[in-house]
Amino acid sequence: MMELKVFNMEGKEIGKEKVSEFVFGIEPNMSLIHQAVVRQLANKRVGTHATKTRSEVRGGGKKPWKQKGTGRARQGTIRAPQWVGGGIVFGPKPRDYSKKMPQKMRQLALRSALSLKAKEEGIVLVDAITLKEFKTRLMADFIGKFKEEKEKVMVVIGQFDENIHRSTRNIPKVNMVSANRVNVYDLMWADKVIMVKEAAHAIEEVLG
Repeated sequence: MMELKVFNMEGKEIGKEKVSEFVFGIEPNMSLIHQAVVRQLANKRVGTHATKTRSEVRGGGKKPWKQKGTGRARQGTIRAPQWVGGGIVFGPKPRDYSKKMPQKMRQLALRSALSLKAKEEGIVLVDAITLKEFKTRLMADFIGKFKEEKEKVMVVIGQFDENIHRSTRNIPKVNMVSANRVNVYDLMWADKVIMVKEAAHAIEEVLG
């Protein structure tokens, strides 16, 4: 087991919390982290891009001029690729960009990302985040106690909370997720991860 400092919403240290070294204290596997990020970005691609080949472009059924005797180069159709309005050679077609990655590799990549953040002191463990109403200013003040001016922040809570979600969504460079939606890309995107104790233990249950 390893220990992380615990803070309250005022930004004061109130103690330490034991967390699993198997999840937050392993030697990060950087190649797996990279593979997981590439997979996640690839899976986001829709792949609906499409261009028309010379056989799909409308028109061009008639030979523009006779084969010989005009002094011009021979042409079979005005929809050939060299013509304006012609078909596209080797253009993109709809395709599936998704990549597969075994579950154990995905879990190791996530544990590596969490351990890397913990190693760099990029994880701030807080006792709880409680908002009686949605108020962007209240959430911004709370986050400002732990981040530098230009840092990107990821807030991880245990269960989805409407007030926290609505208070966070308009703050620049801040992303909020529940414990069950923590992923490698968001962790690597963030400079600072503000994580509720409940969320840390929920992640341990899944990955431990």
